[in-house]
Amino acid sequence: MKASARHLLVSSEALCQELKDNINSGELSFEEAAKANSSCPSGAQGGDLGTFGQGQMVPEFDKVVFNDEVGVVHGPVQTQFGYHLLEVTNRS
Repeated sequence: MKASARHLLVSSEALCQELKDNINSGELSFEEAAKANSSCPSGAQGGDLGTFGQGQMVPEFDKVVFNDEVGVVHGPVQTQFGYHLLEVTNRS
């Protein structure tokens, strides 16, 4: 199974939830939130991670990307790197 997703990474759960609320309310797009706030290098591309296979990302990430609804912002998801928002853009 393959998926495409975008994400943003921040250091606090509170900021992660605040960004999710702003995205869901339409105040920010996912891309804007990632570019302005993500500590991951993918933030420069609006959080785009491209296409990847199951098992290529950390388990917490895989669980959401390969099981949860496509086109919805999920999170905060905690990993050893911090707190993520994830949006699955495609899955096949």
